[in-house]
Amino acid sequence: MNKKPYYSLSFLLLLVVPLLLLVILIVPLFSLGSIGPSEQPSEPPSGTKKPGAGTRPLALVYRGPAGCDGCSEAAAALLASSKWNFDVEYVGPNEKLQLSAEVLKTATVYAQPGGDDDLDKTYAIMRRDAPLIRNFVKSGGRYLGFCMGGYLAGASPGFKLLPGDTDEYTSSRNASVKSTDDTTVKVYWRDQPRTIYFQDGPYFTLKPNATDVTVLARYTNGKIAALVVP
Repeated sequence: MNKKPYYSLSFLLLLVVPLLLLVILIVPLFSLGSIGPSEQPSEPPSGTKKPGAGTRPLALVYRGPAGCDGCSEAAAALLASSKWNFDVEYVGPNEKLQLSAEVLKTATVYAQPGGDDDLDKTYAIMRRDAPLIRNFVKSGGRYLGFCMGGYLAGASPGFKLLPGDTDEYTSSRNASVKSTDDTTVKVYWRDQPRTIYFQDGPYFTLKPNATDVTVLARYTNGKIAALVVP
């Protein structure tokens, strides 16, 4: 098995939960500035609006070979149904919109969905776009990662958006889930127990000097399951 294999749908850097986490800098589970369901701001996050789209913020969702079947659509549906009323567009090698600095400049948030393959292979597909995504985040854009999108927020390999890295939860000490099959996992979301969908998602590690990081959720073994990075 290659390093940090990843599998399918919604978890991620985040774990997947009913809210949108906006992230910046990354990582997500809302990395990027994300927040729990009862903590969503009354106004949408600021950002450059899509030309001609009025006041609706634009969310770009990756769709392509680095994602899994149905994962991009699930992320898009989550964003479209949020109280922030996003205008959602897909971006990718076979989409009308291609990943570029110009396209990202029009967006408030860029979402990286789950994938079917392992981290090394997925990053090889996304490697060329990594500088674009890093610059987008450095310029104030938000990154939202689900499952493989969470792994990709890390550095070994990844987009290097975190003040730390990611690793495979199922291989961590005292992990409550050891299988890479579709299942559920118990986490503590803002200290409240929740059971969520899980398929070989990551956990996050932070450097000792990491500051202004909000941990949203932890697994039962204490590993970070979701966080917001400024």
